[in-house]
Amino acid sequence: MQNLIPINIVVGDRTYRIKIEANEEEKVRKMAKKLNEQLATYKSQYAGKDMQDYLAMVLLSIVSEQSNATPSTDSITSSIDFQSIESILDKALNSK
Repeated sequence: MQNLIPINIVVGDRTYRIKIEANEEEKVRKMAKKLNEQLATYKSQYAGKDMQDYLAMVLLSIVSEQSNATPSTDSITSSIDFQSIESILDKALNSK
C-alpha cells in the first residue's frame, strides 16, 4: 500500500490539505515555494489584480518557458513535476 501522508500546502492565498507519498513531500514543497515566489513577483509588478490573474500569469510563464526550452532531462522532469502538482491540487479541490 502507498505511504500517503497529509500535508498542508499554501498556493497564493489558499491552503490545500493534500495526501502525497512521503518521498514526494520535499519536491512538492519546493514546487509550491517556487509558485509562490513567482506569484509574489507578479503581485509586485502588476498591482491591483486578483489572485486568479496572478495564477494565470504564472502558468502562462511556465508554459512559455517550457515551450521555448529544448527538451532536456530537467524540462521533462519539471513538466512531470507540474503535472503531479496539478493532479494533487485537482484531487484536493474535488475532495471538498
